[in-house]
Amino acid sequence: MIEAISSDWQAFPAPAKLNLFLHIVGRRADGYHLLQSVFQLIDLADTIELRVRADGDVRHHNPIPGVPAEHDLTVRAARLLQAETGCALGVDIRVTKYLPMGGGLGGGSSDAATVLLALNRLWGLDLSRRRLMALGLRLGADVPFFVFGRNAFVEGIGEIMTPVTTPEGWYVVLHPGVHVPTPAIFGAADLVRDTPPIAPDDIDYATTRNDMEPVACRLFPEVAAARDWLSQFAPARMTGSGACVFAFSASQTESACVLSRLPDATAGFRAATIAQHPLYGFASDE
Repeated sequence: MIEAISSDWQAFPAPAKLNLFLHIVGRRADGYHLLQSVFQLIDLADTIELRVRADGDVRHHNPIPGVPAEHDLTVRAARLLQAETGCALGVDIRVTKYLPMGGGLGGGSSDAATVLLALNRLWGLDLSRRRLMALGLRLGADVPFFVFGRNAFVEGIGEIMTPVTTPEGWYVVLHPGVHVPTPAIFGAADLVRDTPPIAPDDIDYATTRNDMEPVACRLFPEVAAARDWLSQFAPARMTGSGACVFAFSASQTESACVLSRLPDATAGFRAATIAQHPLYGFASDE
C-alpha cells in the first residue's frame, strides 16, 4: 500500500558554508570548545528530496552505506521535529551528495537544517526560526547556523549568531582527498585554545586564522599541500576542521583560471557567495 500523500518528490537545496576564520577562545567545564568564526554561505549544495507520508513513517531511500538510519542526521531531524510537535505526518527522504564528507563544509549539518526548514513548511508546522535553531543545536553545532540562514559571526559552541556582511565574489575550494575526523583535531594536545576574543565590528580578516589548521596539516600533509598550492594565487586557508581549503576570487573568470591549473590528482570547484539560505522564508522570525 502506498502511504505517500503525493507521488511527487520535492527537491530542496542544502548549501555549504566556509569558515572565513575560526578561533578557539576557550573551553567549557564540560569539555566543549568555545569558538568564534564567520560562516559564509556558498552556492554549492546537496539536494534533499522529500515526499510527505500519511502514515507517520520516516524513511531514508538512499542512506549512506554503513550509516544506520537512527544515526543519519536527516532522519534524526525529521523524527525530532515529529517528537517536538506531535505531527502525525511522515516523510520519505532522498539525498544527493555534492558536498564531500569530512571536508569542513557543513554538509551533514546543512542537510539536517534543510529537512527542518522544508518539513516546517510541508507539514504546516509554522515554527519560528528560533525554535528550529534550538532543535538544530540538539542535532549538531553547525545546524543552527543553516537554520539562521544568513552569513554570521558565530560564537559559543555554534549557537550565538550575529548577522554580518561579507565580501561578494567567488571562492576556489580544493578537497585534498582525505577525511579529517573532527575529534582528532579537538583532542590534539597542540591545539590552540586561548586565542583572544574579538568583536563582530572589529574583524580584520588579514589578522585572523583557523586555529585548527596547524593540527590538521600536521596530521594530514595532503591538507597542507593543497593549501600551499592554492596560496600561489591568493591567501588560502582551511575551512572548519578540514579537509577543504579555499581562497577568494573577485570574479568567476579568475576562479576558473585558477582551477584550470589544478593538478590532475586534486579535486576542486568554484562557488559563488550567497547572502541568504534559499529556504530562509520557510521559518518566521517571530
